[in-house]
Amino acid sequence: MQASPFIKAGLFAIILSILAAASWEIHLRHVGVDTSYDDNSALWAYTRGKVYEPKDRSTVFIGSSRIKFDLDIPTWQQITGNHAVQLACVGSSPAPVLRDLANDPNFKGRLIIDVTEEIFLSTSSFDDEGPGKRVEYFHKITPTQRASFQIDRVLESMFAFLDQDNYSFNAMLPLLHLPQRPGVFPDVIFPPEFDRTTLERQSYMTPKFLADTSLQNQVKGIWVFFEKMVMEPPATGKKLDSVIQLIKTDVNKIQSRGGEVLFVRTPSSGQVWEYEQGFPRAVYWDKLLAATGCKGIYYKDYPAIAQFECPETSHLSPEQAVVFTKNLIKILKEEKGWTFNQYSNQR
Repeated sequence: MQASPFIKAGLFAIILSILAAASWEIHLRHVGVDTSYDDNSALWAYTRGKVYEPKDRSTVFIGSSRIKFDLDIPTWQQITGNHAVQLACVGSSPAPVLRDLANDPNFKGRLIIDVTEEIFLSTSSFDDEGPGKRVEYFHKITPTQRASFQIDRVLESMFAFLDQDNYSFNAMLPLLHLPQRPGVFPDVIFPPEFDRTTLERQSYMTPKFLADTSLQNQVKGIWVFFEKMVMEPPATGKKLDSVIQLIKTDVNKIQSRGGEVLFVRTPSSGQVWEYEQGFPRAVYWDKLLAATGCKGIYYKDYPAIAQFECPETSHLSPEQAVVFTKNLIKILKEEKGWTFNQYSNQR
């Protein structure tokens, strides 16, 4: 019995799709592209489920993109014997995640909050949108979505072309550089080499990005663009007091259950650091610590981590992240009184 034309057409389409995917994968591997996990709501929710270990066995990190680049998770876990639960969200305030953990009676652990003043201490609802959606996804996740993630993470560990943020068809469309339409927010195109993501949600720059100043300058230009796009002035006076009071309320909830909260100001340099002088330490950082009563680590106070030159002025390279993480652990232990389950004497 001969196959119908429809079956033949279907088989041809399947074969063509497989050949196209295989060709794209071979090309990506040939130009040095490695696998990366999609940093989506499913991966965030999977990680969010790990926050319930005792505080001597894990530490939760929230914040914006800096702590995702600056904390080297293998180094942290090797030295401390302590799991790092990375819940930071790029370009977003950690406030919705802090609120979610504060309202979770089962979270009683350690929490380190990365402070980028213009995002965290902001009154803009835009900064809360992404994390808010991820929190909602976590609380409404279905068994089907859980199963889909488990399949996806296996496939993403094998195939580079499954990187939806950089190498999917939709991700490649902005590279056509079509003319902008009135009233449409322009596409912000990060070079794919800038950001790769591990299963633990650590972000890292690729060797190609670190070796190519033109790629670094492209990202520096994006930071300048974002600075010019800021529509609201920094929160000050009563507005700032209101933002900090909400943070204090959430922090107190965690502390009341025996949890610990510590703030960290991660490094920046060059043009980004100059821009951030619009958020004076005495007005923002010092006020945050005074109001919450929490301990804090401001990188400029520690010579070993005070002089980093970030490749694109805002995030550390993988090598710098190892140095930063080793010193962060040392400061936590020697100056902030933290102990770890299996702390070693490595430096």
